[in-house]
Amino acid sequence: MLDSGTEAEDAVQDAFVSAWRQLPQYRGQAAFGTRVPRVVVNRCLNVLRARRPETDLESVPEPAAPAPLASPARAAESRAAARDLAEALASLSPEQRVCSVLREVEDLPHETLAETVGIRTEVARGRVFRARRCMTEARTAWR
Repeated sequence: MLDSGTEAEDAVQDAFVSAWRQLPQYRGQAAFGTRVPRVVVNRCLNVLRARRPETDLESVPEPAAPAPLASPARAAESRAAARDLAEALASLSPEQRVCSVLREVEDLPHETLAETVGIRTEVARGRVFRARRCMTEARTAWR
């Protein structure tokens, strides 16, 4: 969700510290297994909302050359596809991005996703649908 291993580790660590501090207030109304992921998701959303616009991908220096066995054309195509995918993910709202990642990457059912994020199942389905539609539109050049 955060595109940065360091930020993700910080978010998880903050979530566990927060959950540990809030343990005395825990009343058992929600399953503890969904409470911690909810805290992590909230922390990730806060980080995404607080981000400043990042540097344009075109201004970033080229990565190291691919392995000698890979063809230059294939390497260029892979970089372009990864860039387009990153741009498509960045174009999603933070709420759509969270729902999309939890559904598509983590393979959570819509019901668990909704409970984790704290929304109704219908809203979760709608966000996943809109995120898929945006991602499909962004990938039309690759078909």
